[in-house]
Amino acid sequence: MTLSPQWLDELRARTVLSAVIAPSVKLIRAGREWKACCPFHNEKTPSFTVNDDKHFYHCFGCGAHGDAIRFLTDHRGMPFMDAVKELAGKAGMDVPAPDPQSRERAERTATLTDVMAEVQTWYSEQLNGLAGAEARDYLKRRGIDDGTVRRFGLGFAPVSRSALKRALEKLGEDKLVETGMLISPEDGGATYDRFRGRLMFPIRDPRGRVIGFGGRILEAGEPKYLNSPDTPLFDKGRTLYNIDRAGPASRAAKRLIVVEGYMDVIALDRAGIAEAVAPNGTAVTEAQLDRMWRLDPSPILCFDGDAAGRKAAIRAATRALPHVRPDRTLRFVELPAGQDPDDVIRTGGREAFEALIAEPEPLDARLWRHELEAQPLTTPEARAGLRQRLIDHAATIGDPALARLYRASWLDRFVEQLAPKRTTAPGWQPRTGRSRQGKWKPREKTKDEVFLNPWNLQDSTRALSKTGVSTAVTRNLLLGFLNHPEALPESCEMLAPLPVPDRST
Repeated sequence: MTLSPQWLDELRARTVLSAVIAPSVKLIRAGREWKACCPFHNEKTPSFTVNDDKHFYHCFGCGAHGDAIRFLTDHRGMPFMDAVKELAGKAGMDVPAPDPQSRERAERTATLTDVMAEVQTWYSEQLNGLAGAEARDYLKRRGIDDGTVRRFGLGFAPVSRSALKRALEKLGEDKLVETGMLISPEDGGATYDRFRGRLMFPIRDPRGRVIGFGGRILEAGEPKYLNSPDTPLFDKGRTLYNIDRAGPASRAAKRLIVVEGYMDVIALDRAGIAEAVAPNGTAVTEAQLDRMWRLDPSPILCFDGDAAGRKAAIRAATRALPHVRPDRTLRFVELPAGQDPDDVIRTGGREAFEALIAEPEPLDARLWRHELEAQPLTTPEARAGLRQRLIDHAATIGDPALARLYRASWLDRFVEQLAPKRTTAPGWQPRTGRSRQGKWKPREKTKDEVFLNPWNLQDSTRALSKTGVSTAVTRNLLLGFLNHPEALPESCEMLAPLPVPDRST
């Protein structure tokens, strides 16, 4: 459905923005505006303002900005049209009727969600029947009680190739194919059930409607987990498991935890941590990152403590870099070797898990540690490779100011830990006492030596451009760049303000 700009402007004009925000944010009157601690990032001093006359909010701390619709979509996680309908209802406005194509799509979607609801009910019945005995035993071994089964709508798909097809034929074979529940062979053969012999996990949209399924095999076979294919309802790269329940919980807890699998989400929920989602068995996508950031500005990624989990964390980190902003980042927790969140909860309870995530690792620190551990750094070539990889990572960040800060932070770490250091220096200090032995005491480096160190050139240039220096020091700095031209592109802007030496001096 397309809404005209004029209609949306009228909706904004009829909406008192502070009344929309006040139920979830404590507002304080400040002249013609309202002030509050920002709901989009953690702060102690209010920097979030709401202007009813201009119909927008703005945070001077993190840059969050928008109108009433944006607040409902970003803070409450509502789909755009749901936010529009809620505001229109309160403002006494009728939402324009959809065009024929939009109406047809909406009706089709409603029909397919009804089909998926029927499928989920049938799977639940199978779990509680004779066919589900093995699945119930599995859940019992994993410590999942009946209340959790009902809360997440778990079910069971029988081994038969046509059990669901026969049971739900009244829904129409074409609709079961369209929702991905039946497979239609390319050779024109008979359709058959997609999920067979699997414990079934319903995947819901933010409104709680079933749009797809994940299935875990209970006997020998591959793949261990199978997801619904992409359908008019379900796009696994844009969906997060448990987002319908984690959305409200994350706003209350002021955090969002991202884990790898369905069972991890359920284990955390059983421990009283409802603000957890999972990316449906895929690598985290840009669309999923955007959904996470709508719920929390700095989600905590807590993947398994194995090689695959570490690899998934780094892939998420590098995928996030182009999109990070002052108000959007990621944090990371690395679990003990060989453990997943479910293992931690089962062995140590909630307290053990909370202790692990109490101090998550920032995005820049996680990438630094990954690159530092990627290979031995025993040669200049290896260290140069590390430095270049860090520079390349920073170059992918879309926010220019943030990119410079990341680059500076990483290069500072590089200089501190890996830059060449003199191990001896002229000058000898005798020990006191009877011993005639002495010890070497490194002398303080001169300014020229510091400036001529290729690892310090960028930092030196930055400092000198702010403080001003003598012509002699400037000459030595330029000499350093002549000896190490590879450092010049990084410092061109900072070189411009420096005085140019007079040839006569």
